[in-house]
Amino acid sequence: MAKKYEIPTSYLAYELSEYSDKPGRAKLVQKEMKPLKKGEVLVKMHSASINPSDLMFMRGLYGIKKKLPVVPGFEGSGVVIASGGGWRSNSLVGKAVACTAPGKGDGTYAEYMTTDAFSCITLNSDTSLEQGACLFVNPLTAYALLDQVIREKHKAYIQTAAASALGKMLLRLSLKKGIPGIQIVRRKEQADLLKSLGAEHILDSSSPNFDRELRVLANKLGATILLDAVSGEVTGRVLSAMPHGSKCVVYGAMSEEPITFHPGLGIFQDKKIEGYWLSTWIPNLPLWKLLKVTSAVRSLLGKEFHTDIAARLPLKEAEKAILEYSQNMTRGKVLIQTGWNP
Repeated sequence: MAKKYEIPTSYLAYELSEYSDKPGRAKLVQKEMKPLKKGEVLVKMHSASINPSDLMFMRGLYGIKKKLPVVPGFEGSGVVIASGGGWRSNSLVGKAVACTAPGKGDGTYAEYMTTDAFSCITLNSDTSLEQGACLFVNPLTAYALLDQVIREKHKAYIQTAAASALGKMLLRLSLKKGIPGIQIVRRKEQADLLKSLGAEHILDSSSPNFDRELRVLANKLGATILLDAVSGEVTGRVLSAMPHGSKCVVYGAMSEEPITFHPGLGIFQDKKIEGYWLSTWIPNLPLWKLLKVTSAVRSLLGKEFHTDIAARLPLKEAEKAILEYSQNMTRGKVLIQTGWNP
């Protein structure tokens, strides 16, 4: 029998009142607990991760905007303590889960979150709630991107921001599957880090020989797909150096700059740019495929999809946690934690 949890009438949350990067845009508030609808579950939160997408969302620069005021945070982990009814919702009660925020409601930076039951993935007994809090955004994106490399039969890939948390996951998964990759970084210490993880081909975009070295290596390996988290000027440079018929899949915009794409690349070299967004990829998967993918991702959390945790801060210090992550994203994830342990 599932453990009975007491449901409070209110709870603490970090609430955003303005889309901006100004101080005071968000604050801690007490929110009223609302009744669950059929198909929903109530998650007592343990940890919530901070991602680049969360930073963009809070500034109003992400692909979705929610009605304000709203609690930010796209992913986290906790225990399902109540169900609004329905077979899926009822089956999750008492279980530790990784969870994502609903499309129109409050997110994970709170003591409790209400979300759709299908936005939860049960965690294996050997997966910690901290690792579970980082299960969705980076691991699923890394899995989907490398799956595209395989499905489209590219001999090798290139990725920007290779030293990021997601970049390291892509690297480890490609090594496991034996797919060659070219890892692009901006600093020597990032190159040293990737080399220690087993990367063979690492290029520094700040090097004066970068374009020539990339052109030679990309043609040698047959690297015809670029997985780009940066956008801006570097995207056009990399795509220019790639073989005829190459493509770029943009899944991030860390530079916040427009991509420079010379028309001749498309006209004469048959090169293309397309986008990838996890929020549209997941809903388009049939249920059987989604279950297969999430099962595969869970099995990889211990090694290939392991997330380095740089810091853990309590919910009352959410502002500090967000600032700390934004200033050094490659150091590892910063978790916002409620202090509750099941």
